[in-house]
Amino acid sequence: MALLLDTTVLIDTLRGRPVAERLLALRESGEVPYVCAINVEEVARGLRPRERSSSLALLAALRLAPLGVQEGWRAGEWRRAYAGSGITLGQADCLVAAAAYGVGARLVTGNPRHFPMTEIAVEHWPLTGTGNCLGQAGSTQTGDDQAISPSVWITRA
Repeated sequence: MALLLDTTVLIDTLRGRPVAERLLALRESGEVPYVCAINVEEVARGLRPRERSSSLALLAALRLAPLGVQEGWRAGEWRRAYAGSGITLGQADCLVAAAAYGVGARLVTGNPRHFPMTEIAVEHWPLTGTGNCLGQAGSTQTGDDQAISPSVWITRA
C-alpha cells in the first residue's frame, strides 16, 4: 500500500519527534512512501539551516508523486465544491491530496482537518511529545548540520 507523507509528518521527522519512529517502521512494512512537489517546497521553505542535509537525504529516499493536469484539475474541483458549501480549502492542501489520490495512496498528516475529501483515506499521525529520534535512528552530526543516510530512512521500492 502506498502512502503520501504530508509536510507535517516530514517536518516532525526532521525535528526528531516521535513520528520519526513510525516513518522508520515503514521500511519493514512494505508500504511505499511518497511526497509531492508541494511537500518538497514546503520543507525547503521552512527548514532550518542545519536541517538541509537531513532534509535532502530524507526526500531522496522517498518516491515523488506526480502533479500534472489531472491532479491540478482534481484539486480545483475539490476547492470549487467545498467553496460552494462555505468551506475554504488551501490550494497546497488540495494539490497534496490530489497527488495522493493520483498514486492511490492514503494521506498521512498531522492536520487531518485540512483534508476533508471523501475520495482519499487520511491517516492522522499526531505529534506526541518531543525527542531526538534522529539520533536514535543512526544520524551523524557534522558540524551544524545533521547528515542522514537515505538508507536509514526508506529504501526505494
